[in-house]
Amino acid sequence: MDIDILTIFPEMFAGPFDHSIIRRAREKGLVNIGLHNIRDHATGKHKKVDDYAYSGGAGMVMMVEPIARSIRHLLGIKTYDEIIMLSPDGEPLTQQLANFLSTRSGMLLLCGHYKGVDERVRERFVTREISIGDYVISGGELAAMVLTDVVVRLLPGALNDETSALSDSFQDGLISPPVYTRPAEFEGMKVPDILLSGNEKEIRKWQLEQALERTRKRRPGLLPEDQ
Repeated sequence: MDIDILTIFPEMFAGPFDHSIIRRAREKGLVNIGLHNIRDHATGKHKKVDDYAYSGGAGMVMMVEPIARSIRHLLGIKTYDEIIMLSPDGEPLTQQLANFLSTRSGMLLLCGHYKGVDERVRERFVTREISIGDYVISGGELAAMVLTDVVVRLLPGALNDETSALSDSFQDGLISPPVYTRPAEFEGMKVPDILLSGNEKEIRKWQLEQALERTRKRRPGLLPEDQ
């Protein structure tokens, strides 16, 4: 998979992308991640990428021209299944959407900043907008990191145990059940006996019951009305 990221702060990605699952996936050749500075395609002495909004008010708007040149430069080199802008008013990032995106061969992620991005970028280039939540952060960089992590960990071979991702929360529409490890007792708190029984059938039954109960309490909107 190829993931290219357009940003005005490429240095922000160094830490998150150089460790853990993303690092291993890159080393294995499962994903190629390219960081591209939009300012490289800006003009003028100061490589300006933002300007005042025609509508007035506080905040600057990212200009269409540097972004357009950046996107066209990359499109001249490769093709993408999706050109995604990280935006607070995009479709919510869900596990189901992540599953779909993990089957794509190439994505271009656009990180907005300031007050927003000139609307003509959306109209001309963007195929999909994605939000990581109903709140506003300083820029699309953090959202792009989240989206990249969510997708990359689903690539075959990214996790040491490829079945691990299948039991993640939300894969089956439920929150994951509680998990335990050694010791079997800590300060009077014991691991449920069923998990020590070795009875796989009963353990799976218990896990499903716990997942349903947790989902009812914490995220009831995930369940059909009859559950």
